Amino acid sequence: MKKSTRIGLILAIILVAALAALAEWLVIRDDDITKNPNGLITSVKMGGAFNLIDHKGNTVTEKNFLGNYVLVFFGYTFCPDVCPTALADVALVLDELGRDSMAVTPIMITIDPKRDKPDVLSEYITLFHDRIIGLTGTEKQIKEVAEKYRVFYRRVDDQEYSFYLMDHTSFIYLVDPKGTVISLFRYGTPPSEIADTIRKHMKG
Repeated sequence: MKKSTRIGLILAIILVAALAALAEWLVIRDDDITKNPNGLITSVKMGGAFNLIDHKGNTVTEKNFLGNYVLVFFGYTFCPDVCPTALADVALVLDELGRDSMAVTPIMITIDPKRDKPDVLSEYITLFHDRIIGLTGTEKQIKEVAEKYRVFYRRVDDQEYSFYLMDHTSFIYLVDPKGTVISLFRYGTPPSEIADTIRKHMKG
């Protein structure tokens, strides 16, 4: 790779990360979020019903995950930095929880359904943990679930490259067994902190 191309790619990645941070602030503002012993919580309603397809090709809804705590992350398989880091952190959270992890279902919902078909998701998520579930769907279905979680995303094109990136919100959401978003974690939150917050919720 030429030096100029490599520098251009690095600058593009930095720009996408910066735009993601700005978008995140716009969609879920800091004054919407408060901190308590059980982690970050938001004063705005998030989450709800959805109808998507998992990485095995099965149709699933939010009802399939009731009864367990759920960690939800919105990302995509072509993501160069934020998504693989976040999913690696989710895997570490499961390790931190030990036996308690069986009461937690980790999910990645793609914001790039054009490329992230079930087979692509299946190959990708297994790189991080065998219990992570990948969800995809139509453009409309993804838009609907993203809006319910107040997730911002958009396609970012650059004429210098043959591929495109996605600018997107990078929170990890914790959903309780009844299907209610009860906490969220900023990108970069230590896995041990996420695991501790989940345990606190489990203990009531």
